[in-house]
Amino acid sequence: MAYSDFTGHEFSRRSLLRGGAALAGGGMLATLPFGSALQAHDVGEAWPRVAAEIEKYLKEKKVANMIATLGWNQDKLHTVGGGTLSMGGATKADENSLYRIYSMTKPITGMLAMQLISEGKMGLDQPLSDILPSFANMQVQKEYDGAITEENLEPAKNPITIRQLLTHTAGLGYQIIQQGPIMEEYYRLGLAPGQVSRMPIPGIPTIEPAESLELFADRLATVPLVYQPGTKWSYSVSLDLMGRVIEVVEGKPFDRVMQDRILGPTGMTSTFFTVPKSEVGRLTANYAVFGDQLIPIDPAASSIYLDKPAFPFGGAGLVSSPYDYDRFLRMLLGKGMIDGTRVLSEGAVMVGTSNILPDTVDLTGSWTEGQGYGAGGRVVGCTYGWGGAAGTAAMVDFKRDLRAQLFTQYMPSEAYPAQAKFYELLEADLAAKYGV
Repeated sequence: MAYSDFTGHEFSRRSLLRGGAALAGGGMLATLPFGSALQAHDVGEAWPRVAAEIEKYLKEKKVANMIATLGWNQDKLHTVGGGTLSMGGATKADENSLYRIYSMTKPITGMLAMQLISEGKMGLDQPLSDILPSFANMQVQKEYDGAITEENLEPAKNPITIRQLLTHTAGLGYQIIQQGPIMEEYYRLGLAPGQVSRMPIPGIPTIEPAESLELFADRLATVPLVYQPGTKWSYSVSLDLMGRVIEVVEGKPFDRVMQDRILGPTGMTSTFFTVPKSEVGRLTANYAVFGDQLIPIDPAASSIYLDKPAFPFGGAGLVSSPYDYDRFLRMLLGKGMIDGTRVLSEGAVMVGTSNILPDTVDLTGSWTEGQGYGAGGRVVGCTYGWGGAAGTAAMVDFKRDLRAQLFTQYMPSEAYPAQAKFYELLEADLAAKYGV
């Protein structure tokens, strides 16, 4: 069906790009034995509720593919589910297929920042303006999402810190969250660090993003904060801004630092800001959910991810495979080590995956109320993780040595309850099988 047929539907960049709100699970899991079923590659029998839910999505053609991966400690990953790269396609989706992971980029950027902190190249509570001086004298809205005129602004009472950037407590806005004049200002300045499709989608304005991370940061510094720094949790562009911080601290482009510091050493050879033409045969199609219809908004052959982005989006820019992202999770469970290679310091991992929210922050009414937040991911007990706007999710549980992921491609992520329910079903399967 043509896009013009949906001009009457409520659809927005906000609903498309927002993801991760329900992720990292509740109080999860317990130390478990390695049952014999877990030595098989496909472990649907060991996770019957997870398998049944995925099979239901596939059978009802709600998605083209859906794959869960699970692993214990440093054991190889095991899969549940399947499908094809596109609806009606013949190529099977598997752990090596490529998915737009959107905000699952944030934990990678966050852990990269934590490594630089562990090396003393910047401080967790260091003022941002020490590194990016243009953020020294920020203005703040008196009324949240209200006017951005002089009478509705006041000076920031405290400086933005690196900790606040990592935990969405700096007071920065987000084009997928804000409304009214400040949202319009983000659009006007090209402060939209993410991409969905090269094709026009009804209800979504066409935005020309800032041409570089430097320009993105400089323009962002001219926009008022939506909250006083360190006072409220509010999902934001802070991990994209962290990309600029990282490249200034390291003196080289952010994407090169990520490649040299995390992707390369971890063996993540299928994680890209730009998908190489040679890999398009592994790329899934992305769909928008309109009622009971799936509309292709980013087919693999013409995907916007085949083009180089305006700049590397540290908050939502990566494409990855289940196998690759599982290596990132394995590295975290290894406290910075994977296959004998030290990628991150143990301190960087253990601090970054713990609750590092500022003591001054109010979580009331936020996505993280009653929970914690680490470097780019939610923290609940001993679990750390986040999700993406196209239905993906990932977490590690340090107490139980478990890592778990869900990969699929549909937008907006709240169109189906798959992300949140994934963790509920994991818990139910474990409780039924092991009594925990």
